[in-house]
Amino acid sequence: MAYEHIIFDEADGIATLTINRPERMNALHVGVIAEMIHAVDRIRDEGTVRVLLMTGTGRAFCSGADLAGGGAGGGGGDNKLPAGPPDAGKVLETHFNPLLERLFALPVPFITAVNGAAAGAGCSYALAGDIVIAGRSAYFLQAFVNIGLVPDVGSTWMLPRLVGKARAQAMMMLGEKIPAETALDWGMVYKVVDDAALMDEARAIATKLAKGPTRSYALIRQGIRDSLDMTLTEALMVERRNQMQAGRSPDFAEGVTAFLQKRPAVFTGK
Repeated sequence: MAYEHIIFDEADGIATLTINRPERMNALHVGVIAEMIHAVDRIRDEGTVRVLLMTGTGRAFCSGADLAGGGAGGGGGDNKLPAGPPDAGKVLETHFNPLLERLFALPVPFITAVNGAAAGAGCSYALAGDIVIAGRSAYFLQAFVNIGLVPDVGSTWMLPRLVGKARAQAMMMLGEKIPAETALDWGMVYKVVDDAALMDEARAIATKLAKGPTRSYALIRQGIRDSLDMTLTEALMVERRNQMQAGRSPDFAEGVTAFLQKRPAVFTGK
């Protein structure tokens, strides 16, 4: 697939996916999502990438669905909606939600570098990162109520788990911007840095992860998500199963050998 709406680069085990519609603040329609799904599937299937870094071009990470281009009703970016009453849920089922599920299911770490606006679906994709780095100008917005819709793309699942019911509900019902520093205080992001340093910081973390034990990272990210809906006993069982898998990996053998030899480990992601 030739990409029109995203930039996808791969180097040194790091895949960088950049939403590239700066004239629309990187708003999403089905054409954009289809390209993002294709890129994420490449990461999953080709096995050459050890970390995914996602960001946006210009002054926004992603401003959400492109309302002028059919993003909320199933159009494809041609400024036309289907005939009859629009089904604002259909495009979630066919495009937006499958992308989110793919991002969560990736076998490699996922970093988001949030520059400027992360609104609507863009907020969800930003917060889906295992590690979220925000520039100081970034903000997070659940603006669905402002147009008579409800939060979607997993936000009603993610936000209460990140910030608690009270803050999540207020954020969704008031439709107010949450600045980067507030997001840091609330536990939505890992770190806030100067805008000019955002990509350098994100790439430094990506480089560290790309040299790490990839299978362990996959088990960590899956184990954390699973445990959010489990009892302690169930979570302990998952940890035991994941530790068995990690303990059989070549990276574990290398880690122990390097520790005993008092040298840095050289992980291969196996």
